[in-house]
Amino acid sequence: MTDMNENRGGETETSAARRSPLAKRSGGDAGSRGRTTIADGVVEKIAGLAARDVDGVHAMGSGLSRTFGAVRDRVPGGAKSVSRGVKAEVGEVQAALDLEIVVEYGVSIADVARDVRENVITAVERMTGLEVVEVNIAVSDVKLPDEEEEEPERRIQ
Repeated sequence: MTDMNENRGGETETSAARRSPLAKRSGGDAGSRGRTTIADGVVEKIAGLAARDVDGVHAMGSGLSRTFGAVRDRVPGGAKSVSRGVKAEVGEVQAALDLEIVVEYGVSIADVARDVRENVITAVERMTGLEVVEVNIAVSDVKLPDEEEEEPERRIQ
C-alpha cells in the first residue's frame, strides 16, 4: 500500500495538497462569482457617442428634444446630453436600441444609417459584452447648408 490514497474525486492526496487553499474554497473562476448589471442609461450614452462619431450625422434627437436640450445646456450646471435621441432596452445578455438622427444634406441616408448601426453595435458590444440584437434608426430631419444652427448665438458674452 502507498501513502497516496485516492480521495472522493479520484485525485490523490498529494495532488490535492499542491493546490492552494484559495483554489479549494473559491469554487471557480473569479469572473463568474457575482452578477454585473448595466443600466439603460449607460448603453444610451455609449450608443449616442458612437452615433455622433459617424460622418454625415449632424445631430441626435427630434427638433423638439434638440430645442429643449439647447435650453438645458445653457442652464448653469446643465450638461450636454450625450444620450439625446437614444433609447435602449437592456436585458441580462442582450440590448436593443432606437436612435433618432439628423443627417447632413447631400449624404446617402442609407450609408449613414448603415455606418451608425455598425459603429453603435461595435461600441456597445465591445464595452458592455452585451449582444446588440437590433438598432432601429429614425431619420427625423436633414440639415440644409443654409439653415441656421439650432442654437442661436448668445446675446451676452
